[in-house]
Amino acid sequence: MTVEQNVLQQHSQKHQQTLLNQLREVTGTTDVQLLQQALQVSNGDLAEAVAFLTEKNAKVPQQDEATYYQTTQVGNDRYISVGSQADTSEYLPHPALPGAVPSQGDANVIDLTGDDKDDLQRAIALSLEESSRAFRETGITDEEQAISRVLEASIAENKASLKRTHTEVWSDSPNPHDRKRMENCPVGLKNVGNTCWFSAVIQSLFNLLEFQRLVLYYSPPARVQDLPRNQKEHRNLPFMQELRNLFSLMVGSKRKYVDPSRAVEILKDAFKSSESQQQDVSEFTHKLLDWLEDAFQMKAEEDREGEKPKNPMVELFYGRFQAVGVLEGKKFENTEMFGQYPLQVNGFKDLHECLEAAMIEGEIESLHSSAENSAKSGQEHWFTELPPVLTFELSRFEFNQALGRPEKIHNKLEFPSMLYMDRYMDRNREITRIKREEIRRLKEQLTLLQQRLERYLSYGSGPKRFPLADVLQYAMEFASSKPVCTSPLEDIDTSAPPGGTTGQLLPALSTAEQGPSCTLPEGLSPAPTQAPSTQQRVPIHKPFTQSRLPPDLPMHPAPRHITEEELRVLEGCLHRWRSEVENDTHDLQGSISRIHRTIELMYSDKSMMQVPFRLHAVLVHEGQANAGHYWAYIYDPHQQRWMKYNDISVTKSSWEELVRDSFGGYRNASAYCLMYINDKKPFLIEEEFDKETGQMLSGLDKLPSDLKTYVKEDNGLFDKEIEEWDTLQARKAQQEKLALAAATAAAETTTSPQPMSTEPSPPDSWGPQQDPEYMEQPSPTDDSKHLQEDTERAISKAAAEKQEERSPEGLLTAAIKVEYTRLLRFAQEDTDPENDYRLQHVIVYFIHNQAPKKILERTLLMQFADRNLSFDERCKSIMKVARAKLDLVKPEEVNMEEYEMWHQDYRNFRETTIFLMIGLELFQKKCFVEALMYLIYSYQYNRELLVKGLYRGHNDELIGHYRRECLLKLNENAAGMFESGEEPEVCNGLSIMNELVVPCIPLLLVHDTEKDLLAVEDMRNRWCSYLGQEMEPNLQEKLTDFLPKLLDCSTEIKSFHDPPKLPTYSTLELVERYGRVMASLSWVPADGR
Repeated sequence: MTVEQNVLQQHSQKHQQTLLNQLREVTGTTDVQLLQQALQVSNGDLAEAVAFLTEKNAKVPQQDEATYYQTTQVGNDRYISVGSQADTSEYLPHPALPGAVPSQGDANVIDLTGDDKDDLQRAIALSLEESSRAFRETGITDEEQAISRVLEASIAENKASLKRTHTEVWSDSPNPHDRKRMENCPVGLKNVGNTCWFSAVIQSLFNLLEFQRLVLYYSPPARVQDLPRNQKEHRNLPFMQELRNLFSLMVGSKRKYVDPSRAVEILKDAFKSSESQQQDVSEFTHKLLDWLEDAFQMKAEEDREGEKPKNPMVELFYGRFQAVGVLEGKKFENTEMFGQYPLQVNGFKDLHECLEAAMIEGEIESLHSSAENSAKSGQEHWFTELPPVLTFELSRFEFNQALGRPEKIHNKLEFPSMLYMDRYMDRNREITRIKREEIRRLKEQLTLLQQRLERYLSYGSGPKRFPLADVLQYAMEFASSKPVCTSPLEDIDTSAPPGGTTGQLLPALSTAEQGPSCTLPEGLSPAPTQAPSTQQRVPIHKPFTQSRLPPDLPMHPAPRHITEEELRVLEGCLHRWRSEVENDTHDLQGSISRIHRTIELMYSDKSMMQVPFRLHAVLVHEGQANAGHYWAYIYDPHQQRWMKYNDISVTKSSWEELVRDSFGGYRNASAYCLMYINDKKPFLIEEEFDKETGQMLSGLDKLPSDLKTYVKEDNGLFDKEIEEWDTLQARKAQQEKLALAAATAAAETTTSPQPMSTEPSPPDSWGPQQDPEYMEQPSPTDDSKHLQEDTERAISKAAAEKQEERSPEGLLTAAIKVEYTRLLRFAQEDTDPENDYRLQHVIVYFIHNQAPKKILERTLLMQFADRNLSFDERCKSIMKVARAKLDLVKPEEVNMEEYEMWHQDYRNFRETTIFLMIGLELFQKKCFVEALMYLIYSYQYNRELLVKGLYRGHNDELIGHYRRECLLKLNENAAGMFESGEEPEVCNGLSIMNELVVPCIPLLLVHDTEKDLLAVEDMRNRWCSYLGQEMEPNLQEKLTDFLPKLLDCSTEIKSFHDPPKLPTYSTLELVERYGRVMASLSWVPADGR
């Protein structure tokens, strides 16, 4: 057969499979033989085929079991084999695939035969006829059109992103240093509009170093370099070149992330469509491998020399399995090829259970018997050849016929980091069958033992059941209790009014034994004659304010009459029975544990651990069936750790984080695709080494010459961008410095004359002329007055204590000591959050954070050197001494950069406090839109402070709580506006989400705290819940456009709203106002600072 004939045959088979899948999706019929019959009868006309099937379904409500197990014939290629799933709906199980579930009667069949369905049937027929005509005219399948739609949407979204404002979180940072790659850090991929699926798949394949090398060193066939001869070559060759360019940038770029738009545009240009939807990872991966296979096939055919060409894509990703089956007593065996292997998730707890179910279909007893006339049917799959890269597609979507929409399966599914495939290999067929039979027998025993154990643990005949051992213990406790009264009501006057005291007098207590058994029940007062003496205090039980029972009330009922002989016999029996029950329970639990352990170790012998596959990548989907976000966890074997690839963000991760996000059952995130690699084939992930030097190749050295030039040019452009940015920033800094100098000079000329120091002024770099604004003001403001009063008070106290010391220098030393002692006492006090002494004085803040002694001394000297102290001669002389001491301080004695850094931290602390205070005030007034930015910035600035020390900032849990609550309130309000259905309200609600909530979600995700993750999950679930509801088309369109932004899990924060302008507060105003708002909070952490 010629190459052209082979291509035509494959094209015809793909077309036939497309028609089969369209029929299956429209009619719900899962019988492959019946679908093929319908196509034959209709001569490929889909409208007639639909009519044939709907009429057939009306006559035959039950699917024939024999046809379900019909296996694909030997001649078919991989495009209709297990792994391809070509053109198959992602929401419907494929009956010819492992793990698919046969239909149950009419449950999955859409009835189009009724009179009320005529319009729908005609519409479907017209739609399918139009689809068929489009294929015949263009040669483009529906799957290719679907991929074209998403690529068009991606490019349109990317172009629209150029017009977005700087407040949107997905725009590039204008600072190129933020986009600069750290040394040896992997390169991310920019999401150019609903292309997280592209990033997840490409990163997983790129980190297969063998695949990376194949792409980088691919060269197109010589015969097609000038003029590609068919559509595939027109499509695949430009794509391969852009993929090479993209991979080369991922290897050697200086950028933190690169833009894949050109590769996506090439894909878009290959198909023509205008609709938009988010792509599915498994479909894209399959199609991508198809394109790569076609490209490498052309090269392989050109390079062959009389031998059958080997396609490296097929060698890497495709394997074979043997289908062994029995159909109506007749045995058959077929060998089939597979790529991605689909597995059902629903109903299974781990990957091995999924594989076991996928490998066996129907009743397999007849497979092992020699009876040829058995009516049972079934088949087994046995792998004869596994690919080096083994990919499992986890089917987490299903179509809900009742609701008419797809749904995601969130069930938990565990998978191992090392997977041994020996039990599924054809060469181990017999031993695996023996072990499976043994496991089946053990599970039957396990079921029986668990049923018996359940009878012990849930004993009784009523709705409430208890462990039998506990029942016997309770009976023993009841029998052993001593009698109380002859009747539980005998000592209570039931005629007493509800709120009054009883009129019945209780007999006097004569013995200590009667005391605890005849005390008053709760709520009753004793008779006046029984008033306790002053020496004895009677506890009063308050039923609405006291949850515990008073200590003198009986805890349990007791038998009225029981003799010692009866009690002795009964206790003996109960003790013996309880011991027997406990022994039986223990034996059953031990047997169950041993069986579990036996099943777990069934395949642990060395002979069944010879085919190891190590987990290479996990592709995760978060969201619902209609919308969501993809990212990937990829193992780095050289660093021996997991990495998380989330679009432009590439971060270190762990197996624990992978488990939490991938197993499912916890949030809306779960694994959708698992990529394992053969652990005995290290070439898949081995680095290249220089043949001459033996050094490992890295960076540009890994690239061929043409790609090396391409990357160098791009790096040059990026270097130029950084250089231009640095020049611009330097110019701005110089302008600001000149403006500041001019403002300072103007301020100095307008101030009143001050006493000058007799000593020469020190250099600007370390002199005291620029004091912090909270330490000294040019004029006597409230802050300076407050500080001045503290200083004068310290001087007066020092003068009173040191009357013999008259020298200004001695008084200065004593006053500084007095002031420091006062502030140290404040720093050592354990106060409530509303009394934060750090706001009152910078020294308290420094003491809390263990500032160096030199910093403390200079700060106190600055306080006493304030010019506003010159109102009396004593203060004036002390001020002069302090300023003289400052002038004598040498630059090497105090590091002025460190000094300024500490004071800058304190200024940042005060700013953070103001952000927090205003944000909390607005939150309490329910001004959530206005409060959000204050709370967001207070949290961000506070975290920057806390990095340096625990007491550098405020309690992050408190700020995080109100930041989170503010976002939840905004989300709730916006959702309410959307539910109203009114156009202005809907637009306002979505505006709040797009401009405020969505840009803030990465801030909650970046630190990965459980409460923040749950809050994000709650917000997303609220909006995802609208997917299944009926609404106006314009609302549905707005929701579909908005959800991908909400479900984007990127933690990259590139630009944001500018921080609000802060008013100026004096220290007294700030302390009073902050204390007031903190005292009014309804929620404060236990360790609030």
